[in-house]
Amino acid sequence: MTASRVLVLNSGSSSVKYQLLDMADRSRLAAGLVERIGEETSRLVHEPLSGPGAAAGRRERLGPIADHGAALKAVAAELAADGMGLDSPELAAVGHRVVHGGTRFTRPTVIDDEVLAEIRSLIPLAPLHNPANVTGIEVARSLRADLPQVAVFDTAFHSTMPEHVARYAIDAATADAYSIRRYGFHGTSHAYVSRATARLLGKPVEDVNVIVLHLGNGASASAVRGGVCVETSMGLTPLEGLVMGTRSGDVDPAVVFHLARVGGFSVDEIDSLLNKKSGLLGMCGDNDMREVLRRAGEGDGAASLAFAAYVHRLKKYIGAYAAVLGRVDAVTFTAGVGENAHQVREAAIDGLAALGLVLDPEANAVRSAEARLVSAEDARVAVAVVPTDEELEIATQAYALVTE
Repeated sequence: MTASRVLVLNSGSSSVKYQLLDMADRSRLAAGLVERIGEETSRLVHEPLSGPGAAAGRRERLGPIADHGAALKAVAAELAADGMGLDSPELAAVGHRVVHGGTRFTRPTVIDDEVLAEIRSLIPLAPLHNPANVTGIEVARSLRADLPQVAVFDTAFHSTMPEHVARYAIDAATADAYSIRRYGFHGTSHAYVSRATARLLGKPVEDVNVIVLHLGNGASASAVRGGVCVETSMGLTPLEGLVMGTRSGDVDPAVVFHLARVGGFSVDEIDSLLNKKSGLLGMCGDNDMREVLRRAGEGDGAASLAFAAYVHRLKKYIGAYAAVLGRVDAVTFTAGVGENAHQVREAAIDGLAALGLVLDPEANAVRSAEARLVSAEDARVAVAVVPTDEELEIATQAYALVTE
């Protein structure tokens, strides 16, 4: 029996998301989520999508799950109940989403003790994410020490940015001493979506230049030339760039000094303000785009202003990345907002006919789970909507590595 299954784990600070995929046909066998780990109200949701357990459907378990070790053991038990446990000879690897790979990790990597130590050393660059990623790896290794564990890094796809793009214009010695540079995030999504866009256009990925707009609660843009990232909006951290659900995106760095000197804010208070209390939430009190759109439609001034700021920043990045690429074949929207909020796509593309971007209003208004073009037939540049699939991308990269 050929081992062709990959278990994808995305370990957060108090959650574990997972999917089991069979790479023989790229099918999804099971998916689930453990949330509120460490609380009395922990919740596990498991959905078998194929095999003997599929007929029974979704299962939910409520009650305390003490830590990530208990969470992954519970996940393993649910998979085993469907005949797809971690001891299955069909399991080829576990693929782990790791947020920050620094400059060391620019491709998927089989995890050993040395690699795990290096991922741990990157925690100062991603203090909210890498610790949980490390915990997930440690627990998974303890459950199946013989199984290849593969780290797939959010930053890796953007490691191809030219040095003059990745560097900030600050003192070079200071930048080197503290690893200060632009890394970019959402890389697995940008990689998947840029290739899927090329397929949608019926062209080899090497021949396609695309601007990818990953718009969820976190949001980022990338300029991808022939399958290679040459620019992205997020930087040292996921704070830089677009207006997001709770993050400010681009601000004058002197705002930080002003808040400290004039407002008496501490570093932690400023960090919390810009990451958790800004963006759409800070401007109008809601970080859910659906609610922002509803309120704006009813004439709410704060929601209308937040939406206008959000869209204006999108337009700026589309224009800037068109200049960076020189030739643009497509602008592609993805993730929760990008895939579902037709009003965002309409507003972002409106007025960009000089760049060759014109929407088909009827096609744009249709909601679909399929990859599709929503541009006018005579538009010089395609506008696409491509549902992202980060789990499939992680599984694809992990499986390719372990089967080389």
